[in-house]
Amino acid sequence: MRGARPFAALEADLAARVAMAAGETLVVATSGGPDSVALAALLAPLARECGGTLVLAHVNANLRATGWQDEAVVLSLGATLGVRVVAVSLDHGRADEARLRDERYAALERIARDACATRIVTAHHAGDQTETVLLALLRGSGPDGLTGMEPERTLASGTIVLRPLLGCEPETLRAYVAAHHLPYAADATNGDLTYRRNAVRAALATLRPSFPHLDAAVARCAAILREEREGLPRAQQRARLREAVVEATGDARDLSFERLDAAARALERGTPGRHFLRRGVELVVE
Repeated sequence: MRGARPFAALEADLAARVAMAAGETLVVATSGGPDSVALAALLAPLARECGGTLVLAHVNANLRATGWQDEAVVLSLGATLGVRVVAVSLDHGRADEARLRDERYAALERIARDACATRIVTAHHAGDQTETVLLALLRGSGPDGLTGMEPERTLASGTIVLRPLLGCEPETLRAYVAAHHLPYAADATNGDLTYRRNAVRAALATLRPSFPHLDAAVARCAAILREEREGLPRAQQRARLREAVVEATGDARDLSFERLDAAARALERGTPGRHFLRRGVELVVE
């Protein structure tokens, strides 16, 4: 990553996706791992710019004796960024993944309510999205499951969970943490393959050297399926373009989705130019 601001694109994309309002309080789910540390550090200047407040929320699942070390990392990060930290512990023995997830979100909801925050921001990234999509596939899920995690969802209390990093590859977040010399913790339970997500993560680690952009590709596919399911304008535009190609040429078998999507985005923006769709077919935006 070159230049004076190698993470400018990441910072701008996050700012646009979060769109923090003036004076708003955001709760940032902060495990102490590199991804949530990067998210908190990226959001801190945004909060300062709009006179907002960040609260770093740390939930200790009590799955290992060294969990206090993660809390210490989050407290150190809070001191570095000049933001408040709220840490809570879950009181249970070993639990299944679904129960742990539900209890974690319930704790985050309570922290958000006490902080008068209506949004919780999490650091789920493209790698997490890949795991979620594959787990859904292995469960035999239909199209809804294959859309993966939603960029935004509303909990029963009305609190919004925002996931602005779903399209970001984890290597970018780790590079950000390293470049800014930020502290982070490594979760030893990630090596416990009795948890299904960890087993999928280990299998994916063997594939990534051969498919270096695997996570970005899966995140893009999940987003496309979501757009199609919800009938969003871009999905409708892609469908119209495909129909036009079929009408002009008789088929669309060699029509690249990337070119189709790029053309749809150009139409959205009204950007003048020529867009090659397939042999003998171009879209001209004037």
